[in-house]
Amino acid sequence: MKILGIETSCDETSVAIVKDGRKVLANVIYSQIPLHALTGGVVPEVAAREHVIKMVPVLDEALKKAKCGWDDIDAIAITQGPGLISSLIIGTQTANVISFVKNKPLIPVQHIVGHIYSNWLYGPDSSDSEIYEISLPALVLTVSGGHNDMILMKAHNKFKVLGETLDDAAGEAFDKVARILGLGYPGGPAISKKAVDGDATRFKLPRSFLEKGSLNFSFSGLKTAVIREIRKYVTENNMKDESELDEQFKADMSAAFQEAVTDVFVQKMLEALNQYPKIKEVMIAGGVSANTRIRNALTEALPADVKFRFPKAISYCTDNAAMIAAAGYYLYKLHPKKYKPATNIVPTTSFEIY
Repeated sequence: MKILGIETSCDETSVAIVKDGRKVLANVIYSQIPLHALTGGVVPEVAAREHVIKMVPVLDEALKKAKCGWDDIDAIAITQGPGLISSLIIGTQTANVISFVKNKPLIPVQHIVGHIYSNWLYGPDSSDSEIYEISLPALVLTVSGGHNDMILMKAHNKFKVLGETLDDAAGEAFDKVARILGLGYPGGPAISKKAVDGDATRFKLPRSFLEKGSLNFSFSGLKTAVIREIRKYVTENNMKDESELDEQFKADMSAAFQEAVTDVFVQKMLEALNQYPKIKEVMIAGGVSANTRIRNALTEALPADVKFRFPKAISYCTDNAAMIAAAGYYLYKLHPKKYKPATNIVPTTSFEIY
C-alpha cells in the first residue's frame, strides 16, 4: 500500500510516498531555513507564501522520484495540526483538492504522532540489518521546537501522554540561546556544532527535574540562567553587548547548555522506565532527536535489555512528509472504512494526541 504524505506545519514544504508504512520511496523537502535565518525565526506570512510557491513543484518531484503515477497511490495523509495555521492551510487545501480530484481516501494526522512514526521509516537502499521490528508498548520522548512530551505508545495509534513541557520546549530554548550567542538559526544544529569545541564544566547551569516522579519538562529556568551568565560576562569584561562575546565563551556555554538539556532527558527517561519496568523499547523523535550528544547519552544510560530507537536519517528527524505518510498508513489499517475521498480537512493549531 502506497501513501502520499503532505507536511506543511511550519517552514518545510514536504511531500513523500511511503510503501506499507515503512519503505520511503520519495521524501522531498523544501526547507525555508535560509529565508528565516535572516530574521532569526519563522515569519508565518513568509512561510505560507513559500508553501504556495513550492507545493506543486515538490509534489511533482516526489511522484517522479518514487516512479509513481496517481493510479499507484492508495491514499493521502496530511498534517492537520498542530502548527502555524497559515502554513497548515496550504497543505490541507492541497490534500483536499487531490483527494477530490483523484478520488483518494484522505487521512488527517497529528504532527507529533507523525514524528513518532519516523522511527519506522527506512530508505529504499537499506540493508536487512537496518530493517527491524519495533515491539509495543514503547516509551517515546518527542523533542521539537514547540513540544516536549513523554509518551507511552500502547499500540499503533494508541497513546498516553505521561509528561509534557510546562513552559519552554527544548527546541525553543535551543533557538533562544543560539540567538543570544549569535550562532544563528536554527539553534539546535548551531549549538551542537559549537559545543564540540567547548568545556561543559565551565558553567554550573541548573537542571529542572521538578517534583519527584514527574515526567514533565521545564527549560525556562535553564534559559534564564544562560542569559544571566552571558550578561554577567559581558558586564565583567566591559563589553558593549553580546555581539562582542569571544568564540571560546560561546563554545563553553553551548556545551554546558547542551549537557544540561541532555541530563534532563536522560533522567526523565530513566524515571519513565522506573514507572513502567516491563517496557523494553524506547524511542526518541522530533527535530532535537538529531542531536548526537543526546543520542549518545541515552544509549549509554539505558539498561542493556532496553532497545533504543531513533530515526535512521536526519531528514526523518526534522519535519517531513514521510513520517506523516507512515502514521497515515497505520491509521488507515486500523480504520479502513473511516477515511473517505473528498473529506474537507480543516487545519487546527490544537490537536490532542489520540
